Amino acid sequence: MEQRIYKSMLAVYVGVAANALLAVLKVSIGILGSSPALLADGVNSTSDVAYGIVVTVFLKLSGKPADHEHPYGHDQLENIAAVVVGAFVITTAIAIFWNTVNHVYALLTVTSDYAGASKVAFWVAIFAIFLKIGLTVWTSFVGKQTKNKAVMALAHDHLNDIFASLAAAAGIFFGRMGYPWVDPLAGTIVSLIILYTGFSIIRSATEDLMATLPGKKLAKQITELLSPLEGVKAVEEVHAHRFGPYVVVNITIGVDGDLTVSQGDAIATQVEAMLLKNIEFMRRVYVHYHPAGLS
Repeated sequence: MEQRIYKSMLAVYVGVAANALLAVLKVSIGILGSSPALLADGVNSTSDVAYGIVVTVFLKLSGKPADHEHPYGHDQLENIAAVVVGAFVITTAIAIFWNTVNHVYALLTVTSDYAGASKVAFWVAIFAIFLKIGLTVWTSFVGKQTKNKAVMALAHDHLNDIFASLAAAAGIFFGRMGYPWVDPLAGTIVSLIILYTGFSIIRSATEDLMATLPGKKLAKQITELLSPLEGVKAVEEVHAHRFGPYVVVNITIGVDGDLTVSQGDAIATQVEAMLLKNIEFMRRVYVHYHPAGLS
């Protein structure tokens, strides 16, 4: 558990530091270098810093041990943190979209001597692409290791930042080639990419908050594990729900009706031990047993 929290927090801290660096570079160069696309990407990075700080607070709280009011711990705060990430992302996308649409309209309807963004703006966008590629790979690895929804959301955001910076780089390039409307248009594309990211993050996190069942794959795995177990005549019902990355299972098994209560309890204990040992992130198992064939 301590290693999981440490790795999750490290991923968030590194992400916040990288986004802070990119925010300063993109916003300053976007303004000085006259690039609406890079400025839009910089606003996105600034938003990334803001919600990264919020996620840090939530992840620290999620590491608190279980108590009387939260017997399964505080791991659901990881999903809430992911929802916060998604909300920040969507808000940023809407703000960028309207700003860049207005800019495109102004360029197409008003005579302007705009000659495109500076070369430095282009290289800042390229630098951002490579930095985000590295962050995406590493954060995705940590997210898969820890099964932390908030970290996975950050990895997803890093991935979409690559496409956002690609759009900015393309806009700057074509703007310098004599098509100034492409730069702010690229900013609009950036906003749509960011918007899609936000909705994807929220959808994934709310599935867990609404206790969406892990699915048929888990039920099949449980059945395969318990079928060879002596005394288990049938696995009749499997109901599972998540608490953060962890799974809690309520299971009904059929046993020989002639067994004593103590013998049935011993089988139930074996079932519990088997599932806790063989299924990663299984936190609790509740076993109900009755005579096989009794529905």
